[in-house]
Amino acid sequence: MITLTEYLTNPCGTLSIPYWKAKNIVIPPDIKILHDKDFSANILSDYTDEKYFRLYHTLKEIPEVITNDFEITTATRKDIKAIVQIINDSYTDISVNKDLIKSYTKTPVYNESLWIMIKEKATDKYVGCGIADFDTEAKELILEWIQVLPQYRGKKIGQLIVTELLFRMKDVAAFATVSGKVDNTTNPEALYRKCGFAGDDLWHILHKK
Repeated sequence: MITLTEYLTNPCGTLSIPYWKAKNIVIPPDIKILHDKDFSANILSDYTDEKYFRLYHTLKEIPEVITNDFEITTATRKDIKAIVQIINDSYTDISVNKDLIKSYTKTPVYNESLWIMIKEKATDKYVGCGIADFDTEAKELILEWIQVLPQYRGKKIGQLIVTELLFRMKDVAAFATVSGKVDNTTNPEALYRKCGFAGDDLWHILHKK
């Protein structure tokens, strides 16, 4: 396990996940995690490969997203049911339940101000949500869930969620990170880059065949 000092010199290049998670998980023996610089296609004879990007934000320049059709609210535990519904309606290959989302409130990086909902003013309907964590030890803002209902995509709601979370912590966090699947058809990497995230770190999650 690397030290916090080592991690902070290059968060996205030293670990595939946030420092606080790396301290608390044990990687199963049938999984390998390799940075792209250490990856060789030869290993694919024995492993399947899932590629993840990991991006970094300095919090120094955050674009402002203006919309008159939607409003931002801070979520409470009472909104967990709605959050679960939004996440499940946003994916065809991922399903969550209330217990899983509720478990995020019990981690050492839970911050109640970093759970937000987006409501359409005309219909009073929740159309998106965002969940982020804050590691007080590393001073790291970590974006976890950024969801927009499929029928509301293309309206800058994703950018609204991401930039709101960044603005809320710009004077508290030292930096922010986010990761996601490279081959996600919704192309979340493009969204994050529009919001000021940068970097070229690529991680391979390899599962033994």
